Amino acid sequence: MATSDQKPRDTGPAAMMARMPTGAKLFLILSCALLPLALIALFTTLRTTRLADVEAEARLNAAAQESASVLETFLGNHVQGLRQALGALERDPADAPACTRLQGNFAGIAASGAQFAITDRNGRILCGTQFSVAGADILEPGDVSAGIVPGSGLTLRTAGAAGGTATAFYPTRSLAALARPSGFVPDYGAALVKPDGERLQLRALDNDTLETRGAVRSNLGIDGLFLEMKMPGAPITAPLLIAMLLPLLMWFAGAGISWFVVDRLLIRPLRRLRAEVGAYRPGETIEYGKFGAIPAEEIRELSDTFRDISRTVQIHEADLAEGLVRQTKLTREVHHRVKNNLQVIASLINFHARSARSAEATEAYASIQRRVDALAVVHRYHYAEMEENRGLELRSVIGELASSIRATAPEAASGLGITLELEPFMGSQDVAVAVAFLLTEIIELAMNCSPAAQVRITLKADPADAGRAVLKVLSPALVETPEMEALVQGRYGRVMGGLARQLRSKLHYDPLLGAYEASIAVIGKS
Repeated sequence: MATSDQKPRDTGPAAMMARMPTGAKLFLILSCALLPLALIALFTTLRTTRLADVEAEARLNAAAQESASVLETFLGNHVQGLRQALGALERDPADAPACTRLQGNFAGIAASGAQFAITDRNGRILCGTQFSVAGADILEPGDVSAGIVPGSGLTLRTAGAAGGTATAFYPTRSLAALARPSGFVPDYGAALVKPDGERLQLRALDNDTLETRGAVRSNLGIDGLFLEMKMPGAPITAPLLIAMLLPLLMWFAGAGISWFVVDRLLIRPLRRLRAEVGAYRPGETIEYGKFGAIPAEEIRELSDTFRDISRTVQIHEADLAEGLVRQTKLTREVHHRVKNNLQVIASLINFHARSARSAEATEAYASIQRRVDALAVVHRYHYAEMEENRGLELRSVIGELASSIRATAPEAASGLGITLELEPFMGSQDVAVAVAFLLTEIIELAMNCSPAAQVRITLKADPADAGRAVLKVLSPALVETPEMEALVQGRYGRVMGGLARQLRSKLHYDPLLGAYEASIAVIGKS
């Protein structure tokens, strides 16, 4: 029996709806309202799609069979011609009629860029024109290999009994013209596909969307090569238009009903909560009681969560600020000690270099000191920039590094000149260290090649990537010579390559200009 202060629990439909979560209410209302329209749209769409699919598949299969047959015949005839000409020229390299017949086979497509070449086992051209085939495999006599050159065309290779090779290249536009089915709708896609997944796009489908029909593949009988064709969906017809309009009506009805429900249960309370959270400042507390009555239980729970978070932030804010101050002091002290230790090491190296008994030892000490100085320069600027944490100014780092290298250059390299053309980019410490070491290695390489080397260093924005800059070192002393090649292979090449990998970049070398170039990541400009 219920007591006087307890009310009996209402079990009616309205009370049950009131206790349901807001998401369940919205789902139930929309399901009941949109069910009739959804059933009609589903029936119409299924019927229309089934008829369109049957027609589209029939058209696609017929077109694919026709195109594949033409390509298979064309390529098969050319392979046979290449084999016959290769066999005849292996038996008699002076067999001009065999070469003339093969030239006649290619005469019709030569204007589009098709080429062929027959070579003996030593690579000497017996017939045709010389051209290269990337990644060509060794073939057994009589084997045929098809290779796809991305964006260019198709190559066919066959081997002869005496070790010769016949190679043919077919540009994409020639193959696309051959694969075009007669009387077919222009809007189709075609590609040559190898078993390993390599593709050569013969014709791109303008509207390659989710409505595109499944691709049809036809085997061309040459090294597992397939012709793949696909086409877009059926054109818009009256039944399809009806099927498209019905979902719009469903959306309109659902939008109106859902707006009414969601606005009353969610949107208005959320707007009040958003305004309060937007005006929140650290140290304050968010109180959901300011919002009035909130119909949705989920929003009430969200308000409680915001209130708890704001109180937690208020409690821990002072501790975090104090801890940050302590951590900053400790970090600055660590970097200060590292900087001082590097200066001590540089001084010790300089002291020992003065007592060296040979020029080779003195140069070795100087080489080590240059690298320690490079690291010390980066650490000094990193220590100076710690308060703002914007990164290191690469122009200042490289400028001081160049001055340090000129100061520590041996007497034989007194004519060393370094010209700088640097934009004010900022970089991280890791990038600055790698750049400093890389420049030290390249400049020292130039000094070893020519004591009076003139070096020009530039740092400019990378036009291909806004987040990177191009670092370039140019010097006549870096022009490729036997002496420089020996130094790169024996001492400098592996180090410079490792530094380029640390920069997540490739180190490009121009042997004619004597230039090294790499793209480095930057934070921005100062």
